Amino acid sequence: MDPSAVELRHLRYFVAVAEELHFSRAAARLHMAQPPLSQQIRQLEQELGVALFDRTNRRVELTPAGATFLPEAQRVLVQAERAMRTAQRASRGQFGRLVIGFVPSADLDVLPRALRAWGAQFPNVEVELHAFLSEQQVEALRDARIDVGLLRLPVDERGLVVEVLQREPLVAVLPTGHRLVRRSRVRLAELKNDPMILFPRRVAPGYHDLFVSACRSVGFVPHVAHETESIQTNLGLVAAGLGVTLMPAAIRSIRRAGVVYRPLAPPVPHVEMALAYRRDGRPAILPAFVRVVRAVIGSHRNRA
Repeated sequence: MDPSAVELRHLRYFVAVAEELHFSRAAARLHMAQPPLSQQIRQLEQELGVALFDRTNRRVELTPAGATFLPEAQRVLVQAERAMRTAQRASRGQFGRLVIGFVPSADLDVLPRALRAWGAQFPNVEVELHAFLSEQQVEALRDARIDVGLLRLPVDERGLVVEVLQREPLVAVLPTGHRLVRRSRVRLAELKNDPMILFPRRVAPGYHDLFVSACRSVGFVPHVAHETESIQTNLGLVAAGLGVTLMPAAIRSIRRAGVVYRPLAPPVPHVEMALAYRRDGRPAILPAFVRVVRAVIGSHRNRA
């Protein structure tokens, strides 16, 4: 006997008859007529080469072979059902592995909220995180080293889907002893004589160019005293009184001794956070992640 000749439907028919011990009731349970059911059971017995039921005009009983076969058939059906549910859940993004790239400023706000919502809905998806700068993320996406990125615009979008998540104002980051800390808002032009702390252009070209352009738009070229690649280092330099800087408003979630944050008076420069992924070759779970991020950002906007 070739086991591959036995189909799942044969097992379903057999289990229904074995559990009901009545062909008519089993046929009704299976939503089929009795004669085809009887024919399928005979076919299964022929494939197995054994009798599964003793049939009389009054009753149907399992043979010893049938009684032995029943729990195995039930186990196969349960496993098949589990496999189908697993495949369906995987197609909806409920299983699998997702590799996410993110710029350092994303973990101030967007990333933690997205991961909290994602973990609540899809706890069986393995998440791998990589802190990359925006340009590094673009390369990693094209090389398929990450599946999705949270990055700052602008970026080279060739071959990528780029979706803007939020547009965020820059705020002034000042040492606590600064002359302008008593202001509710700071005019950027009032910082023209202050030493500035920036991210290097090679690290964050979009942010660097926006910073310099914003200063020039109000009549001065920034005096760059320090360039660092770390948000925490920038804040430390500000706290030490070595300069001032501009950062996205989400920076206010970091409470740092010696540092105060003040909104800028109009015109206020803005930075954009975006979600990026490849147009093709993306994992099946990615659309679910995109939906979760959209929902998280949308609900946050609605509360704001």
